[in-house]
Amino acid sequence: MSKTQYDGIQILLHWLVALLICTAFGLAWTMEEMSLSPAKFKVISWHKWAGITVLGLVAIRLIWLKIKGAPSADPSLPAWQSKLSTAVHHLLYLLMFAMPLSGWLMSSAKGFPVVYLGLWQLPDLIAKNAELAELFANSHGLFATALLVLIGLHVAAALKHHFIDKDAILARMLPFLRKK
Repeated sequence: MSKTQYDGIQILLHWLVALLICTAFGLAWTMEEMSLSPAKFKVISWHKWAGITVLGLVAIRLIWLKIKGAPSADPSLPAWQSKLSTAVHHLLYLLMFAMPLSGWLMSSAKGFPVVYLGLWQLPDLIAKNAELAELFANSHGLFATALLVLIGLHVAAALKHHFIDKDAILARMLPFLRKK
């Protein structure tokens, strides 16, 4: 029998990661508008904490996905939609790793440690290097743009399935939408 729904852990991890990604973007946009101050450093720290937490939760999510599997593709979907969905999901996972890693690498290259939750200093991934800091800062920005585009596509597809196609795709991540 093929799996048709995500389990509670998968749903929880999906929405926690989504919330943390939204938080990280909100913090990034906030800190861009701030002048250099202790308050800005606090917001930067919160942004880093959100990113590192995303990295850890996505790793857990992939391990859980490997153990539990994902629901089968809806057989009524056209092949191109199924392939596009798979590609978008793979790219989302890739970017959910690339974003926090590029930020961590950027911090390391700039000589600013990542101190997770203000308690644990994570190891620098590379030595201080201005050229690499700029490369990782640019990469972080490009990954952010790509992630926003893919999240937009992901959300638009979920809403299309729910409101236009009226199928159960969105209900797999929102159990309260499931028909009894």
